[in-house]
Amino acid sequence: MNRIHSSGRRIPVVALALVSAVLTQPARAQSKACALVTAAELQSVLGAAVSGMTPSSMPGGSAELCTGQASSYRIMLRLAKRSDPSGDKEAKGLAMAKQMGAQVEVKKFGDVTCSTFAPPATMQQAGYNTTCSVLKNGQVGAIEITAQSQSSMIPIDKLRPLAEKIAARF
Repeated sequence: MNRIHSSGRRIPVVALALVSAVLTQPARAQSKACALVTAAELQSVLGAAVSGMTPSSMPGGSAELCTGQASSYRIMLRLAKRSDPSGDKEAKGLAMAKQMGAQVEVKKFGDVTCSTFAPPATMQQAGYNTTCSVLKNGQVGAIEITAQSQSSMIPIDKLRPLAEKIAARF
């Protein structure tokens, strides 16, 4: 079936339906997690081009995530509701990691908390992680960089300025 356009051309109804469906779809909202830092800011810290920043969310909407790559680094940005205001959950996690033989370092800078995690030899495939997070208004904004080797880990002092930018963006 065709419709006749004002120009006198015949336009298939299927084409009209497709155009109408595309134009009436709601615009896909930008991930708040992906907006926490820019690719250029990440590149300045990692020294490599950032690619594949992909938004996702945890079941139930408890957290928004944004993951990507830069050379041999895995990147994760996270924006979540604070589930445990006491901090007990994090403390127990750190204690468990240390019991497993991981090397863990934690530093606080006002509202910013940063940590490094070097797994025991039996778990090196998990990667070497540096994370900085900010607690603000019942939410946690975080940046996590995982490296393939301990020698290529991003130091806390290099990642902390990005966490400070995150604090201003949510």
